[in-house]
Amino acid sequence: MTKDEIKEAVLRVLGQIAPEADLSQVKPKLRIRDQLDIDSMDLLNFVIGLHKEFKVEIPEADYPKMATLDGCVDYLASHRGV
Repeated sequence: MTKDEIKEAVLRVLGQIAPEADLSQVKPKLRIRDQLDIDSMDLLNFVIGLHKEFKVEIPEADYPKMATLDGCVDYLASHRGV
């Protein structure tokens, strides 16, 4: 799986959490919560969705690494050997 494929999958999971959001406008280096105005429960559901999609354990201590789109892609890529 390439980083582009990971990014597409991350956006797909994000779209399930925030279906009204225009995901084409998500800036890769800005915090997702700030851009989409999602709350902490939405963020938790997002991380759970990523866990299910990628079959990667994401410990709570690593949640801050998932704050941006680039952070999610880099984190998941490193745990998938990309």
